Amino acid sequence: MKKPVSRRSLAKGADRLRFYAGNFGRYFARRLGLGLGWDRGKALDSLPESRREEALRRSAYYLRLPEGASLPQGKGVEVRDFRYPFGQKKKYATYFFDLFRVISPFPAGCRFAYTFGDVSWETELPSFVKTRPVTELTTNSVLMPLNTVRHFRFVSDTVAFRDKKDAIVFRNVVRGQAHRLAFLRRWAGHPMVDAGQVNTDWGEPERYLKPFMDIDAQLGYKFVACIEGNDVATNLKWVMSSNSVAVMPRPRFESWFMEGELVPGRHYIMVKDDYSDLEERLRHYIDHPEEAEAIIEEAHRWVDRFRDRAFEITVARLTADRYFTLTNR
Repeated sequence: MKKPVSRRSLAKGADRLRFYAGNFGRYFARRLGLGLGWDRGKALDSLPESRREEALRRSAYYLRLPEGASLPQGKGVEVRDFRYPFGQKKKYATYFFDLFRVISPFPAGCRFAYTFGDVSWETELPSFVKTRPVTELTTNSVLMPLNTVRHFRFVSDTVAFRDKKDAIVFRNVVRGQAHRLAFLRRWAGHPMVDAGQVNTDWGEPERYLKPFMDIDAQLGYKFVACIEGNDVATNLKWVMSSNSVAVMPRPRFESWFMEGELVPGRHYIMVKDDYSDLEERLRHYIDHPEEAEAIIEEAHRWVDRFRDRAFEITVARLTADRYFTLTNR
């Protein structure tokens, strides 16, 4: 019997349809020269003072270029030449549209570099990226809200933490990510851990393969493992918007979600890199549900700052504006 399509899957499909329809319309309008431009001063003046401070602080976080950083002549692409890659096999369509929406109002001659996909290294040139290694130092990797249709998915969870299963769930593709396989090897089969990989083309599926589990099913557990893949843990955003608690080692990579600023014990439950203390940490929060609920409340506050799409675009354009000012000299 064919598996029925879940309500959340239908909503996800509708979101993607709206994403592509809206973005293709915006793209062709902009290519026809209908863009209205963007003014940094007006954008900041339109924000309440508290939001203005947040926008400037976050922009400074996303862009931490080293002193003297510039884009050498002949490198990068001009705004006027940033076109949808029709005919190319790997289009990175969602990345393209997200970045196009940010940079399209800027002068046509502004140049920029970018790297699409899962970026887990320091870029050589000042570049717009979805992800970068967590660092407190300067970096050429400038974060942008890219592939948002996949990464920035939030949920409405009506089940209280105390009414969920006293266990942690892990359902992920395991393909070249040794740390995900390490989690399975250590904890798969434990009575408090419902863990499995969902792909059969890498790792040890004969031992760890389990059926795909949708978000609604995973929300039946008090804890959800948020284990990084090629870069950030994609599920962290929806987990932090739910009434379950994210469990993970300290993040090594960060995105527009600012994973590097998340505080262990405040926004998520931190476990050791080898996951050796997992059971101890779970039992503590099962025995002290009020502490878990405090984490959930703080996680919701963190997520709420990313829900205003118009504000997020403003922050992204502030970041792009600083990038163009610093690198196009």
